[in-house]
Amino acid sequence: MDAELTRRLMRLLDHVEHWLPPVPEEIDWERDIAALWQRHALGGRLLPVPPRDALSLDDLLGIERQKLALVDNTRAFLQELPANHALLWGSRGSGKSSLIRALLNSLAPEGLRLVQVDRHDLSGLPMLVEQLRHQPHRFVVYCDDLSFEGHDDAYKALKSVLDGALTGPPPNVLLYATSNRRHLLPESLSDNEASQLVGDELHHGDAVEEKISLSDRFGLWLGFYPFNQDIYLEACCHWVTQLGSAHDWGADARAEAIRFATLRGGRSGRGAWQFACHWVGQRRLEDGSRAGGR
Repeated sequence: MDAELTRRLMRLLDHVEHWLPPVPEEIDWERDIAALWQRHALGGRLLPVPPRDALSLDDLLGIERQKLALVDNTRAFLQELPANHALLWGSRGSGKSSLIRALLNSLAPEGLRLVQVDRHDLSGLPMLVEQLRHQPHRFVVYCDDLSFEGHDDAYKALKSVLDGALTGPPPNVLLYATSNRRHLLPESLSDNEASQLVGDELHHGDAVEEKISLSDRFGLWLGFYPFNQDIYLEACCHWVTQLGSAHDWGADARAEAIRFATLRGGRSGRGAWQFACHWVGQRRLEDGSRAGGR
């Protein structure tokens, strides 16, 4: 009877084994400076990842105020001083995500560790925070391109971790998020119908209050805006020089950079990088064609 039961259990395990998550790679926070949090049916796991690139804070132009504010806030956190959760919001391609990457590259030697969480995995955020609570390191938990739809309840886990739970976030964890929306949730005209003017004060309705209450839990708000032409061209020059050489930037490159932005309908740091890739790549192709034709 015992042998038959054992055989059945082994067959059952063979059938369900492929549903089990793989054994996670061990995180060594002395060596690993960044990780991805992946939620699964049995909980979640941390996957170590190498830095994406060597982007530095000096590479990011046109956002000096935002850089200074976020670096100061993070350094205070690393030195166990009071610091705020941060929301980086604003126009697309304006440097929000790049600033987080550059921040990690610059402050990892000072003890910064980064854990990125996808919006769809936010329901596992309380579990992640509890895993990090007893670590000796200091962590920024980061969610990129964060926004929610009106029927999306995932933001409740974020609200709870930010400020709503009885225990609150541990002192070694801050949350940073980037978003194109200032309040993270969609805002409609109907939301304002319940707002009232009482004397000289505007009192928002419940729908507006609920939406504002999420972004309000971030103590540091940093706005990012489209570049003007001078800043855009400065960024183009920087990246063309970085990817190629100083000889690649001149009047022709400047005129083409303006045309590139006009065709895309906007100026941004991302657009400057994309132009530099296009310009330097095409010039090197032309140089190779000339050399091959000799």
